[in-house]
Amino acid sequence: MMAESGSMPVRATKRGDERTPLDGERDVLVCGASFAGLAVARELAGSGADVLVVDRYEIGERQTSACGIPTEWLRRLGLMDAERQRFDTLTMHLPHGTARYRLPWTFSTFDYRQLCQLLWRDCDASFETAKVHGRAPAAAGGAADGRIAVETDRGTISAPLVVDALGWRRMLASGDGYQPPEAPLSRGLEVHPAGESEDLEIWIDRRYVPAGYGWSFPARDELRIGIGSFDPRFHVKDTTVLLTEDLGKEPNEYQGNWIPHRIRRGTEGGVFFVGDSAGHCLPLSAEGIRTALYFGIALGRELRGAVEGRQTREEAAAAYAGFHDSHEWKFRWMLRVQKLVPRVPPRVLWPLIRLMGAKRFVDWSFRHYLRIAPPEYAGTGLPGGSAHDQDGPGQQQDDAEDALGRERDLVQAEQA
Repeated sequence: MMAESGSMPVRATKRGDERTPLDGERDVLVCGASFAGLAVARELAGSGADVLVVDRYEIGERQTSACGIPTEWLRRLGLMDAERQRFDTLTMHLPHGTARYRLPWTFSTFDYRQLCQLLWRDCDASFETAKVHGRAPAAAGGAADGRIAVETDRGTISAPLVVDALGWRRMLASGDGYQPPEAPLSRGLEVHPAGESEDLEIWIDRRYVPAGYGWSFPARDELRIGIGSFDPRFHVKDTTVLLTEDLGKEPNEYQGNWIPHRIRRGTEGGVFFVGDSAGHCLPLSAEGIRTALYFGIALGRELRGAVEGRQTREEAAAAYAGFHDSHEWKFRWMLRVQKLVPRVPPRVLWPLIRLMGAKRFVDWSFRHYLRIAPPEYAGTGLPGGSAHDQDGPGQQQDDAEDALGRERDLVQAEQA
């Protein structure tokens, strides 16, 4: 479940005389410097494009996730130095018992600031701290030359290729924004008391949350303990405290976030959306880091094709939208399961959890879950993959679709 983690952020953004005017034209403007935005910028390294990344905070300054990901994603992207702890077993606690699943792949917690710095190390873009207000009014429909103007607190920046990786608020969209609690958002809250554990733990217990779950993600010398609610109206602070105290710890440094659980359009009005702004957070598990990197890489490869002259902006938009849309059924399927689980009585859910603990089923289900955004898609981990390489979005997605074909057929049959 996504929730903020790590120590309380210390503002390192420019202030006073350092906040000089920021305007002008760039080849690519990436708004947002977390997982998705950095993945896009990383893929553009070496393309020769003038790429500017802007964010309200310095790179790595403000964490908005529980910082966990399948280990192979870290390895493929050359980010292993950020790893804090690794797990090969998932422990699930229910009111009627505890189940332990030996996973077919390992899962790692990591240091957010270090991982962001490692991603940025592989970029050759420029970065500025600036708060994005939205599209500039005069360019709301797109400038005559195809450039899109973005208004910030330091001036107006324009570019023919603009990326919104700013999060669920979808700042550069035109009219489809929404606000909690009347929105398809989950909410998460997390604390980080000092401590050690060898167990990656999940709680499905209505004592903590009616619809959602609790978690404890150890990260070497701290425990990342939190509660996530699928219902945005349920306030999670009291039960976060309850779970933390049940684990014999004192809650500290409350850090939370809203979590999108519905996929949205990948392109709109000439802007490319990625990460939480496109709803790239998996329902049920609320895993969003892996998918942010995955779709960020895909978008970066398409944009690289455009800046290198191998395709037009319109062709890049169509290719990325097609890649994005090809995943929609998977997100919708997981959202249906997310809505179903809270309706199952605990006395029925526990036997089901035990049955699903069979090794054959665990291996099958977790491998297919990983294939929704497979680490192989990251390739060698080196930036600069082409939108038209055989390892580009189309070919690698075809490989992933083969592995998931049976599930898709079942879902489509059920919907017919």
